Amino acid sequence: MPNATPLLAVEGLSARYGKVEALHPTDLSVARGELVAVLGPNGAGKSTLLRAIMGLTPGAGTVRFDGALLPRDDARSVAARGVILVPEGRGIFGPMTVRDNLDLGAYMLGRQHGEIAARMERVFTLFPRLKNRQSQIAGSMSGGEQQMLAIGRALMAGPKLLLLDEPSLGLAPRLAAEILETLGGLNRAGLGILLVEQRAPLALKLATRAYLLAVGRVVAEVTPDQIASPHDLARYYFAAA
Repeated sequence: MPNATPLLAVEGLSARYGKVEALHPTDLSVARGELVAVLGPNGAGKSTLLRAIMGLTPGAGTVRFDGALLPRDDARSVAARGVILVPEGRGIFGPMTVRDNLDLGAYMLGRQHGEIAARMERVFTLFPRLKNRQSQIAGSMSGGEQQMLAIGRALMAGPKLLLLDEPSLGLAPRLAAEILETLGGLNRAGLGILLVEQRAPLALKLATRAYLLAVGRVVAEVTPDQIASPHDLARYYFAAA
């Protein structure tokens, strides 16, 4: 019988910045091997949601991963359990080389050199441009290459669930589609993904479900076939205003 326990189960999760409640109590889930999108306008609370799941932003509520509670204030422990965040803005170490950035992603492996090498090769297979630029200073690469590096570094950590915050931000449409299709391939290979994305059409091509956020709260849970045009999204957002 298949394991019915969600890979990720969020219940009543909220977050504050000072006295401002940026994320109202929120429930969501990601099944094993599922790609779930989180869509919403600027300021909807999408990034706050991912940070709260990781324990980077103070808040209330519970987050369970593979049935076990995650700590609410220890992002390192969350990452050690296999929940890895690719933040908005990529968060790469610009003065370091591509290879050094990737090596940092595998820091929890310690001296397991064989496993580190195997993961590195998998990243280079996904993103051949990184293999060709191993010695290049990361900050000198294009925005698309830096996004590839950010995802590659996250994969070096061996995630069981990948959280991505606006991976297409600032990228040309062709490159954005290429990166999101790579994420789709990772998902088809079994990796669970929670994807925050403003380019709704691209995200909905990959997702099985989507949560729509507006003004800090989930206003709807939809399937891709329920969103035929931007007008459908706008209808949900305006209803929440």
